[in-house]
Amino acid sequence: MLLDSAQLNAFATVIDEGSFERAAAVLHITRSAVSQRVKLLEERVGQVLVRRATPCTATEAGQALYRHAREIALSEADALATLGGGQHTCTRLAIGVNADSLATWFPHAMAQAAEGQSITFDIHVEDQDHSANLLREGRVMAAVTADPQAVQGCKVLPLGTLRYRALASPAFMQRHFAQGVNAAALAQAPMLVFNRKDALQARFVGRITRRKIAPPVHWLPEAHAFVMAARAGLGWGMVPDPLADNDLQRATLAELIPGKPVDVPLYWQYWRLNVQALHHMTEAVRHASAAALRG
Repeated sequence: MLLDSAQLNAFATVIDEGSFERAAAVLHITRSAVSQRVKLLEERVGQVLVRRATPCTATEAGQALYRHAREIALSEADALATLGGGQHTCTRLAIGVNADSLATWFPHAMAQAAEGQSITFDIHVEDQDHSANLLREGRVMAAVTADPQAVQGCKVLPLGTLRYRALASPAFMQRHFAQGVNAAALAQAPMLVFNRKDALQARFVGRITRRKIAPPVHWLPEAHAFVMAARAGLGWGMVPDPLADNDLQRATLAELIPGKPVDVPLYWQYWRLNVQALHHMTEAVRHASAAALRG
């Protein structure tokens, strides 16, 4: 089955932008033209591809076609660059990254990959335990993930380990853990949690107490603000070493239980495509992670 490239591009742009209106602005055509192209594509394949909601998302059938569309776009951009005709065309890389990597080592990889290359980034922030789902859905072409099992059509590169420590301010430690860090104290002490997918604090508590407890929780989905809140005494939380080193040296944060870190192995999963932009990004991720993560 031959697919119309304009229809395929309109469909993929709707998914990228989340609406027909924004897709029309990106493509410099009318909204009705975008809608017509998507409708014709859906008629061609005989399935609904777009959930018309806010934002617009791909159906299960649309996810496979979306990945196909982005693979074509990536390969075409690579071919144009090889032929010398792509100097004014940027290759867009959609990547899933956990917030702590994005707040520490990952921007160095982005800068290195983009040096001398026409690359733009579309970063999707997602918990490392869930970022592989972005690959399965076709929403990204590479991801930093805690999942070592290759998603279909992807390669896996081990990156190293991001070490987390349970930290709190000295005043918080004195206020809540003067009698020691135990189940009773942990059940009463306010806990910082990044978002509903963040299981690191629960993992630490389970390791220490061997039970589930329900302490008061502050939800704080921003990496640097998370550390600032711990420093200010709002609660305790799991902080990655690259964000904690200065505070530990200055004693503005202290470990709840020294020598009890939680290690999270990270992997780079990426599409099996032989294109230069993805190759440059993979090499940049390899180098940046080697400098920041534990081997």
